[in-house]
Amino acid sequence: MDVLLIPPVAFVVYVGLVWVLVRIGRRLAGPGQASALKSSIYSSGESNPAGKAAPGYRPFFLIALFFAILHLGVLVLGSGGLTPITGAYLVGIVLALIALILG
Repeated sequence: MDVLLIPPVAFVVYVGLVWVLVRIGRRLAGPGQASALKSSIYSSGESNPAGKAAPGYRPFFLIALFFAILHLGVLVLGSGGLTPITGAYLVGIVLALIALILG
């Protein structure tokens, strides 16, 4: 059973398993029929908005940077002991997050 723990062997086994499941799923689904509803975007019965919700990637990058600082900071703090250096590091993380939030 240890042979399944070797990554290339596990990859091949899982690819085979997925292939079998896809083949079974296609047979269970039956033939498809093209329609305008299938090719349209589902938006819970509402019409599409006229303008962009958030133009550009800036809001995404701000949120991504916020969580990167937060999660990496917690990982570093969690791997160290309770020392004055980790306290200073925690203050630095808090200041960085406040500066990021205030823009």
